[in-house]
Amino acid sequence: MKPLADHPPPGPFRSEFWRSPLRGPWLASVLGLALLVAVPLIFLTGVLSHAAYNPDLGQNRITGGRGIFDIFTFDWPTSPSWLYGLNQSSHVVVGIVAIPVLLAKLWSVIPKLFEWPPARSPAHALERVSLALLVGGGVFEFATGVLNVQVYYPWKFNFLKAHYYGAWVFMSAFALHTVLKLVTVRRSLRERSLLADLRVDVAGTRPETPVHASEEASAEPESLVPVNPAAPTMSRRGLLGLVGGSSVALFLLTAGQSIGGPFRRLALLTPHGRDFGSGPNDFQINKTASGVGVKAQQTGA
Repeated sequence: MKPLADHPPPGPFRSEFWRSPLRGPWLASVLGLALLVAVPLIFLTGVLSHAAYNPDLGQNRITGGRGIFDIFTFDWPTSPSWLYGLNQSSHVVVGIVAIPVLLAKLWSVIPKLFEWPPARSPAHALERVSLALLVGGGVFEFATGVLNVQVYYPWKFNFLKAHYYGAWVFMSAFALHTVLKLVTVRRSLRERSLLADLRVDVAGTRPETPVHASEEASAEPESLVPVNPAAPTMSRRGLLGLVGGSSVALFLLTAGQSIGGPFRRLALLTPHGRDFGSGPNDFQINKTASGVGVKAQQTGA
């Protein structure tokens, strides 16, 4: 009887299905490093925001108690007055700016979600579990966060509780996955130069060289490098430029609300009519009365 690995299901479970020559451990590592900066910052500002909902002598305004993840080691300071605004704007702006990086990272590693057999070893099984929690948690956190910014709640659960506890699941999977992939990241970045790859055009783009377990004791067979690559239609430089340009554009379209001044006019994705002192109606309305009731139900307010 042939091994399970010799009989993968059709479609994405077969390595021949994935043909982009851009995919490989180097591209995944570069995008992962960008998220390694953004994700902890988003998580930290989210935890600090949660701590600020603690006005009732240790009883959190959202969860109603002190759970294992309710970290209240300090009272939120009343000054400077702009501190909470800085924390929240950092949380929202960095989260939105990181969306193109997250999508590119998911695209770069999507073959990993369909590897066959499902587990080749205990270490591989642990990596698959961390990847499933990482992808599921990341999609949930970013999607619900963006919808919350738009004051839109198409679900029945309490957003603040789900978003906060979901962040702990996502961050735990993120930390575990980072530890498991440190060897791959270090090897990939050591073997290829970022500056050198940024000088390669479409005509010069080639697939990465796969590393097999026989070549490095700690390496699993590399599934990101295509076994039957197609001709490139974009260079790695073009892909990274598209991701970086998209993040910059999102920053310009959202950060002006927090920065203020002339930058506010660039914040096209934020509420309009924010010119103070121009008349009796110089206050902002970004939700209807019925919407306020929906948000109160979803956030527990």
